[in-house]
Parts: sequence; structure tokens; C-alpha cells
Amino acid sequence: MSTLQLTLAVNSVAMGGLLFLLSAGFSLIFGLMRIPNLMHGSFFMLGAYLGSSFLDFGLWFWAAAIASGLGMALFGGLIERLLLRRLAGQTLPQVLLTLGFSFIIADVCLMIWTGDPIQPQTPAHLRGAWLVGEMVFPIYRLVIVLVAVVIAALLWLMVDRTRIGAMIRAGVDDPEIARVVGIKVSQLFTLIFCLGAALAGFAGVIGAPYLSIYPGLDAQMLPLALIVVILGGSGSLLGAFVGSFIIGFLFNFGQAMFPNLAYVILFLPMVLVLVLRPQGLFGKVGA
Repeated sequence: MSTLQLTLAVNSVAMGGLLFLLSAGFSLIFGLMRIPNLMHGSFFMLGAYLGSSFLDFGLWFWAAAIASGLGMALFGGLIERLLLRRLAGQTLPQVLLTLGFSFIIADVCLMIWTGDPIQPQTPAHLRGAWLVGEMVFPIYRLVIVLVAVVIAALLWLMVDRTRIGAMIRAGVDDPEIARVVGIKVSQLFTLIFCLGAALAGFAGVIGAPYLSIYPGLDAQMLPLALIVVILGGSGSLLGAFVGSFIIGFLFNFGQAMFPNLAYVILFLPMVLVLVLRPQGLFGKVGA
């Protein structure tokens, strides 16, 4: 493997980890609530901007990431409770509302943080690279992957091994029956929406040293999350995990090796999945 290919592979794995953090919550939101949340990329960007401000105030990097995630959870919970809940089952109004909020968030970010790109520094204890023979692995990008794997494991334990996870699965499979047997689906909606927003905000902060922060970051990340969910299947954590790394590789290798066909390479798998297996690689039929 050449140095270029190795570098692209490492970058692709790191990008896949970030995409999983972004798309896992998005997948659960769509799978459980059937809400096409077009401001999910805005949670990523706003979380990154908030994290950069926390870092400027002297907050420790990981504390800034967690604080930003909690801020996005609160913001997302308020939007779900006060606005989206009033539009339950109304797809077009939900699309317009979330799309409108994405424009509002973009303008607010532009007003507060201006249009200049922000490049947070990699935490001092995670700088440098590991040398394995002649191969170089940047420590921070490997840490991003490790964090994504740990969070994936925790989400899997929550969904598959806890009572609240059983209720979430019931809500994903059949929300009407879940309500009949006494599950408070509305509270699950809020929990999942807050969780998805928190993961997106957290991902924005840890991804900032890698991607930087700039106006339009939300518009770049949202389509990638949408492709991951379509590819993996809505409501499927395994689908989000596998799909994120597939898209991470297609995104990086496509832009580097076939720049004129980068978006063809990126979107073609999504088109094939929609035609051949509309529920996604790991989604359930009728989901």
C-alpha cells in the first residue's frame, strides 16, 4: 500500500468514526420518530462552534466536548417538545420546520462567530503519531475511531441490553402498539432526540481539529449522514456503524483519486440500495 493510500485509509476511518457519531442519533430519530430532521447537520456545526468558545474560555478539551453535547441535547429537547411534537405525523411541515431552523442556526453562527474558519488545536496529549514500521498513524485520528467504537458499544448495550432499550425497539417496530401496552413513547421521542443532538454536538467538537469549523459545515455533513442512514437502514445502529465507514472511505478516496466523479462515487451506492433494498442493508422490511 502506498503512502497516499495509507493516509487516505487513516483519514477515511477517522471520517467514518465522526459520521457514526453524527448518523447514529439521526438514524434513531428517523427510525423511531419518523422525523426527517434536516437540522441535524446544524447540531454538528453549532456544537463545534460552542466547543471552540468553551476552549477559548480555557475549558479542557473533553469537558468542552461533553458540555457542547449537553447544550445540544437541551436545545434539541426544547425544539422537539415545543415545536416538532405539534407536527407529529406531518412530514412536510417537519421538513420545512427543521430546514428553516438549519438556516436560522447558520445565520446565528455567522453573526456570532463570523465567517472566518476556526481551527481548534489538537489536544496536546494527543498530538503526534505512532510509527509502525514505515507506516504513520496520527494519534488523534485513531482516538476519534476509538471514541466512536466505545460509543457504538454503549449505544448497543443501551438498545439491546436494557429496559429502556427494549422500549426504544418497541417504539421503532410499532409505536402504536407500544403506546397500547403502556410505553410512554412521547418521552422516548424526547430522549432519542436529545441523544441524537448530543452525539452530533459532541462529534462537532472532536471533529473540529480534523475538519476545522466554517460556515457551510452543516451542509457538508448532513448529506453524508443522510446517505449513511439510507445505506445502513433507519433505526439500525449496526447499519449506521457499517454505513459510516463505507461512506468515509468512498468520500476520501473518491475526492482524492477521482475528483471529477467524487459525488457519483458517493451517491451511487445510495441509489443502488434504494432500488434493490429500500429498507437499507440492515433495516427491516417495512421500516
